[in-house]
Amino acid sequence: MTAPPALEAPSGAVRGPAPAARRGVRRRLGLLGVLTVALVVAVVVAAGYGRNWVPPQEVLGSVLHRLGLDLGPMPTAPNGEGTLWNVRFPRVALAALTGAALATAGALMQGVFGNPLAEPGVVGVSSGAAVAAGAVIVLGWDFAGGWSVALAAFVGGLVTTVLVYVLSRDGGRTEVVTLVLTGIAVNAMTSAALAFLLFLGDQSAREEIVFWTLGSLNGSRWAEVAVALPLTVVGLVAALLLARRLDLLALGDRAARHVGVDVERLRLTSIVVVALLTAAAVSFSGIIAFVGLVVPHLVRMVAGPGHRLLVPASALGGAVLLVVADLWARTAVQNADLPIGMITSLVGGPFFFWLLRRARRTAGGWA
Repeated sequence: MTAPPALEAPSGAVRGPAPAARRGVRRRLGLLGVLTVALVVAVVVAAGYGRNWVPPQEVLGSVLHRLGLDLGPMPTAPNGEGTLWNVRFPRVALAALTGAALATAGALMQGVFGNPLAEPGVVGVSSGAAVAAGAVIVLGWDFAGGWSVALAAFVGGLVTTVLVYVLSRDGGRTEVVTLVLTGIAVNAMTSAALAFLLFLGDQSAREEIVFWTLGSLNGSRWAEVAVALPLTVVGLVAALLLARRLDLLALGDRAARHVGVDVERLRLTSIVVVALLTAAAVSFSGIIAFVGLVVPHLVRMVAGPGHRLLVPASALGGAVLLVVADLWARTAVQNADLPIGMITSLVGGPFFFWLLRRARRTAGGWA
């Protein structure tokens, strides 16, 4: 007896996505899901933890109550509700926005420069934005109401980003040593400018300048969140729209042009988006270094180099990192609020040295 012929699917039948594609979708959704859950947990814990302790179930109950859903217990601690909504939630929200903006800006800079060491704090973009914002504070310029400091930071970050881009390019590529030295020079100049502003300002202005140089989220208010939120959202949406073209740019300028990418326009647009995100980050929190360096690298190790996943995952990872770092800053020492920029530098400094050594081994020298 002959075995019956094997059944074959009709030639026009839809077989569904390939296993590799399905695995890629599951990996993307899994990573973004894990980071989203981590962010929610970090926000709830950070909002409740402090001298006036509010348990997580009461934090969630208070949030649900504000949404019109009485599904959980309300805060029982004295003035717990006021502490949550007037002190902690504005600070946690600003930390999440700042971390998301810095991490996304770092991912964009690394894509535009084609360099793993590009980051707003390392190459001086954050410092340039802080100098412009400090000038507005010291000189008392009020040209746009509550947006004055943010707009000045945007212009300062844009000018600094363009300067770094021009100075670190040579023969169509960005060299590691040139980028690092450019960042050192820019940070030296901005430090001098900040010192001059300290000399010019009164006591109140000097305190604000010191705040800029150390980085802090102490005293965050909802009004500041209202300014940072639209800047961050616009920057994140723009970064997502640029993600596919940044993937093509990773193939090289010539290959990207062959598939229809306007390389120079892409770089210019990305630089403007980086300046916008940096302005959103430093306008009210000061200089917080290494978030944009550490987070995109950790995400890239897990998810690969594709920007369509790298950008949103970096935004979520940056938000988680800075919410946790700020919680550490205000609780590590009793009755003290440590500068958050100091904490991120303690973590990011060794990571930066590791990246330098890794880049040197990969390139076989300082290429």
